[in-house]
Amino acid sequence: MKSASDIARDVQSGTSSAASELDVALAQIRARNGELNIFLYVDEEGAQRTAAALDERIQRGEQIGPLAGVPVALKDNLCQTGIPTTCSSKILEGWRPPYNATVIDRLLVAGAVPVGKTNLDEFAMGSSTENSAFGPTLNPLDTSRVPGGSSGGSAAAVAADMTPLALGSDTGGSIRQPAALCGLVGVKPTYGLVSRYGLIAFASSLDQIGPLTKNVRDAALLLEVIAGHDPLDSTSLPEPAPSLSSHVNDGVAGKRVGLVRELIDGADADVMASVERAADALREAGATIVELSVPEFRLGLSAYYLIAPAEASSNLARFDGVRYGLRVNGDDVTSMMEATRTAGFGEEVKRRIMLGTYALSAGYFDAYYGQALKVRTLTINAFARAYHQADFLLGATTPSVAFAFGAKTSDPMAMYLSDVFTIPSNLAGEPAISVPFGTGDAGLPVGVQLLGPGRSEALLFAGARVLEIADGRS
Repeated sequence: MKSASDIARDVQSGTSSAASELDVALAQIRARNGELNIFLYVDEEGAQRTAAALDERIQRGEQIGPLAGVPVALKDNLCQTGIPTTCSSKILEGWRPPYNATVIDRLLVAGAVPVGKTNLDEFAMGSSTENSAFGPTLNPLDTSRVPGGSSGGSAAAVAADMTPLALGSDTGGSIRQPAALCGLVGVKPTYGLVSRYGLIAFASSLDQIGPLTKNVRDAALLLEVIAGHDPLDSTSLPEPAPSLSSHVNDGVAGKRVGLVRELIDGADADVMASVERAADALREAGATIVELSVPEFRLGLSAYYLIAPAEASSNLARFDGVRYGLRVNGDDVTSMMEATRTAGFGEEVKRRIMLGTYALSAGYFDAYYGQALKVRTLTINAFARAYHQADFLLGATTPSVAFAFGAKTSDPMAMYLSDVFTIPSNLAGEPAISVPFGTGDAGLPVGVQLLGPGRSEALLFAGARVLEIADGRS
């Protein structure tokens, strides 16, 4: 499949059409979705109407936006008017939102063509897309292995050449981790850079929407489109979308790159080797490599699995069978709610709701949730100290390449450790990007991660582009 920038250029110039580019995407979805279980819902008619309208506008001589005619896959926790939105949970069965997420409106203004909703771990709680109520998504690179999670469906859609672009959400690594396992570029933006309006909340202080693409240029282009202030989101940064595409080729000459031991230790040997080679590539491009230790990062996993479940227990209280979605009848309101939530939520969601409720309960709040917030502050301060010594940081995205289905489902802690390198950025609200660099076990891709201070996306894209070229992906 062509890149997003190539499709937009061809559609706008009349060399191609939005309808023909959509046909390519839909043909690939029809050919492989039955096997891979990537899309939970494909909006063929709606996408065709959108594409036809774009082509008519171009024929009238209108200039369309930077994503003219580009098919886009949407994670199924993003609200889209009239389109089934499930969060891969039975509890939202039959619900069709009456409004669009802000990011979807911005895609449409930019000329993109949303094609459907992709599978995920239920309510974005997971690292493998094995927790979906509608079955797992398979990794297109090796169908015996997971695509990562929770945005596994969005990552798999791009990896399987169904769409050149996809949106995911990242609460503790849920864009970057599947990007690494599927050989893609995945971006977790600065908290507040992209509106969360219309994203069904998991943990509101951690969630961010971001791109999954096959190359750095497309990721920068997509982030430019969806970023910028939104008055409908009280946490949105009060500033316009940054210029990113123009900085992709800035390079890293003169930059200091912090190679962080805590973002490598415990990774498989092939992953560690890829990170070391990435450091060499950045050095050869003119950067200075500074070895750093940030011990606070080791505390991130423990803090995250108190803060995120605590916020989830509050956010998911709205799914009660009263207003929308599944309802299981009971003798009274209390029994109805209990029956609905018992039937509607999967085991992992129940586990996290119970953990979060416990952490917030009287007598335990200070000992657990309060302590986790203090660790979060330590993490933020540790990042700030690191950025006195380096302009951006380098580490592994995941401890291993894509693992086999069932390898970690019986041990929740083993699954949670899949996000050990990605969680610190979410706790601090700072940006990070995963870019493919080399291969590991069974020839599967390894993702390396670049992390920067708030609003440093342009610098991270420049660093990622250096690695992309060095890895022969230019």
